Amino acid sequence: MTTRRAVWLAAPLALVLGAGCSRAPVTLTVSVAASLQNSLAQLAPVYQKAHPAMKLAFNYGGSGMLEQQIENGAPADVFISAAPGPMDKLAAAGLIDGATRRDLLRNSIVLIAPADRALPASFQDLARPEVKLIGLGDPASVPAGEYGRQVLEHLNLLDAVRSKLVLAKDVEQVLKYVETGNADAGIVYSTDARQSAQARVAAVAPESSHRPVIYPAAVVKASRAPEAAREFLDFLTRPEAARVFAARGFLVRGYTSAVP
Repeated sequence: MTTRRAVWLAAPLALVLGAGCSRAPVTLTVSVAASLQNSLAQLAPVYQKAHPAMKLAFNYGGSGMLEQQIENGAPADVFISAAPGPMDKLAAAGLIDGATRRDLLRNSIVLIAPADRALPASFQDLARPEVKLIGLGDPASVPAGEYGRQVLEHLNLLDAVRSKLVLAKDVEQVLKYVETGNADAGIVYSTDARQSAQARVAAVAPESSHRPVIYPAAVVKASRAPEAAREFLDFLTRPEAARVFAARGFLVRGYTSAVP
């Protein structure tokens, strides 16, 4: 009698366990600012090792472009912007879960130049005739470009250099312009400058010259897996992730970073 009862109890348990083992993986689509690509490439395997039933699909690009994609119905579970503006637009349209929104990281703005060139050595040098082309993310869709525009305006340089500006789709493209010598200078995040051996930091923009560089993150309301999306956002705020972001040069509360 005892043996028969044990078999009856074990049968439903085996069905539950079998169903769990055969469950199809959930794929989270994360639309994220291009400047976070290296950090998330390092963190993704750590998260997936701890969550084998989860898969991460990253959609990198300018934050404004990603915001427009989400507005137009592109699938996304999580949005991480390089500025509050694109996130604010989605919030106003009712497209994010406001309860999940958080300020994840901060960054700083720097002027870069090819490593083998002496000029520019300051933002003021951008007005010199030797500096002919300046890479800048398109301010209409790239937060780094809008921050750069604010810096140039604050320093009374925008009118003097406007004709030299070469607008790019994201910060990665600005970095490439400078690394290849196709631009004499560029304005990017400090974390982007740290990645390159072919570009050097010529100057750091004063904090007072632009709005704070804040990276907000939130779950998209149309997420197909909102609980998993919230869990992934929680992971990005934990110490293990914070250490990776700080090592990449991002400013994370409670952690130090070697920002140029």
